[in-house]
Amino acid sequence: MRIVDVREKTVSIASPIANAYIDFSKMTCSVVAVITDVVRDGKPVIGYGFNSNGRYGQGALMRDRFLERLAAADPASLVDEARDNLDPFAIWQTLMRNEKPGGHGERSVAVGTIDMAVWDAVAKIAGVPLWRLLADRYRGGKADDRVWVYAAGGYYYPGKDDFQLKAEMQSYRDRGYKVVKMKIGGAPLDIDLRRIESVLEVVGEGANLAVDANGRFDLDTALRYAEALKPYNLFWYEEAGDPLDFALQAELGRHYDRPMATGENLFSHQDARNLLRFGGMNRERDWLQFDCALSYGLVEYLRTLDVMEAEGWSTRRVVPHGGHQMSLNIAAGLQLGGNESYPDVFRPFGGFADAIAVEGGYVSLPDAPGVGFETKAELYALLRTLAEN
Repeated sequence: MRIVDVREKTVSIASPIANAYIDFSKMTCSVVAVITDVVRDGKPVIGYGFNSNGRYGQGALMRDRFLERLAAADPASLVDEARDNLDPFAIWQTLMRNEKPGGHGERSVAVGTIDMAVWDAVAKIAGVPLWRLLADRYRGGKADDRVWVYAAGGYYYPGKDDFQLKAEMQSYRDRGYKVVKMKIGGAPLDIDLRRIESVLEVVGEGANLAVDANGRFDLDTALRYAEALKPYNLFWYEEAGDPLDFALQAELGRHYDRPMATGENLFSHQDARNLLRFGGMNRERDWLQFDCALSYGLVEYLRTLDVMEAEGWSTRRVVPHGGHQMSLNIAAGLQLGGNESYPDVFRPFGGFADAIAVEGGYVSLPDAPGVGFETKAELYALLRTLAEN
């Protein structure tokens, strides 16, 4: 058993949308195929992966460092002999060989993309969905048969008025989502409040609406928004300040006694631990959004979940960023609190299996081996181009 080849390419997910900090006019994404010599149903097993939106494609890092290390490794060192399968942990160690600690920016995305493809291959070799493999290995066989999801959108868009924003949110509700999320911080406070109130006309109470500032605010602005948001009793107030400014987050928590969320831009278990120790987060009320595809992959994500438990947090307080099938499998198999969803943006990477609808804010998972990319036709059509030759 061995990895025959690893192929990567960069694809565009450019869009005219913007959040409070960046626009997506030049946004790219890396896609990866891990090709093995294992044959199932007459075809070689191929694992696929990609990175979440908001971070650019990482092809240069993969080619310059990580894939070279993998190719040079003894194939036997990458195999879990007891399970007759590839060993994601040994592969991860090989990828990270000769890397100094710290500096978790772009390399965590490169490794996380490869790691996703490895786990897809591992579950396919085992002949089971990834969520089932994870439940059997780490939760005594217990998995969630459906996962709570919310619809993320509400971006700033040239010429987009409140009527169009309401129509977008109504479309999410029509498709079975209960909670929706919109962007704030890219306009003055009074305009953002008007936008929030227009969405509330669609979704009803504030418990059905989350808002996301994408780390834009300094402390004074974060506090001004907090005071203005309190009366709405929103589902959460997300990433008000810089993701590594734990002092700002802690001070905000002393003034805003409603649910908050952050963590999508923390890329290691060490940074996650620092947030929980020094960010003033409330383990009974707040939400964490760590994204495996951006943070060294599932191997590191398991360490992050261990850190949470050590700090007294339930894994049910995690709702991963990214809106993709990998996080959905993790949410079901490791029994997290839910998963983000992108019903319309960042196609074809957002969304879940084509044949499974969102019902009452929950989505089920397909019974296909691996992550389930093959159940999403538009995405699979792109991924398989990596293996056509």
